[in-house]
Amino acid sequence: MTSTHDGLLTVNLQAAGDNFLALERRLRPGSRCGAVVKADAYGLGVNELAPAFYRRGCRDFFVATLDEGLELRDILDEDARVFVLTGVRPGRELECIRAGLIPNLFTLQQVRAWRNAREAAGSPAPCALKIDSGMTRLGMTEEEFGELLRDPGLLQDADIRVLMSHLACAEDPGHPHNRRQLEAFGRAGARLRERLPEVQLSLANSSGIHLDEAYHFDIARPGSALYGVNPQPAGENPMRAVVTLSLPVVQQRHVAQDSWVGYGATQRAPAGSWLAVARGGYADGIIRAQGGRGCGWAFGRRLPMIGRVSMDSTVFDISALAPAERSGLGHIEVLNEVVTVDEVAEYAGTIGYEILTSLGHRYTRRYTGS
Repeated sequence: MTSTHDGLLTVNLQAAGDNFLALERRLRPGSRCGAVVKADAYGLGVNELAPAFYRRGCRDFFVATLDEGLELRDILDEDARVFVLTGVRPGRELECIRAGLIPNLFTLQQVRAWRNAREAAGSPAPCALKIDSGMTRLGMTEEEFGELLRDPGLLQDADIRVLMSHLACAEDPGHPHNRRQLEAFGRAGARLRERLPEVQLSLANSSGIHLDEAYHFDIARPGSALYGVNPQPAGENPMRAVVTLSLPVVQQRHVAQDSWVGYGATQRAPAGSWLAVARGGYADGIIRAQGGRGCGWAFGRRLPMIGRVSMDSTVFDISALAPAERSGLGHIEVLNEVVTVDEVAEYAGTIGYEILTSLGHRYTRRYTGS
């Protein structure tokens, strides 16, 4: 039994837009919702998803690199602000200015280079500033930030519009580090506003939005929740599923005697089993660690993955299907509203972010709900 189509990745733009509006509604009055669309909108297609968020009213977009920003700038209208979260590399400041991008700067050296580039360009060029409030990743140290505050000329000349930091433990509402970071960021924001009263503050990510509204500040920066990942893992997912991924069945096998399945002979199919081999493996983002743990979905049933996931194929136990269902089995869904991205991440021992960004490029992609 063969299939006439490749794997199909369906992205529901209506669901993604609804997720944006749901997150925006959670924000306190005066806060607004942005959208993190880095890594090609978490692997799902920035060309389609960024305009979907823009149509819902989003005007603040966040990417990781200058090149991602250049691509996004060509997609969105001029009233959209595009922030580059990892700043701008030395020598590319003028390119960033000409494109109208807003770099997120996190060292004094970067701020000084930006000030010099603005003077050379002779045109308006705002930037954002990132401080380290306790994640120990990108961000100015408290000492560097204090030195910047003591240089009023640099503060003014760099044209800082937004102060950012990033939460490390927001997925765990009870973690004490959340409050520590909130207090550190609040102190830094108050100090900066003494010198730049109009500066905006941004701290909350997807999970941060679901913490106390004190974390919301002026701009929230959700990412994964927009694409259906649960922002509060200990509770029910308030987001809509955005992605459906179906793999074509390329062969069915009836197992006449007990047989080992897949590389390493790690799992045995008992005699009488029916197996389906689907096109799609770890080269396509079906994480290898799901083998023997994950499942697919067809005819309203979960179908266990059996044996190790191969580079280009995955085997499912379809013994639970009736003969007529097996006969009509053209594909098996491995992501949908039931087999969620968070469930798949649990099978693979990872997080939903990695599941989405690992989805390969051999699928036919379809966008619905535009």
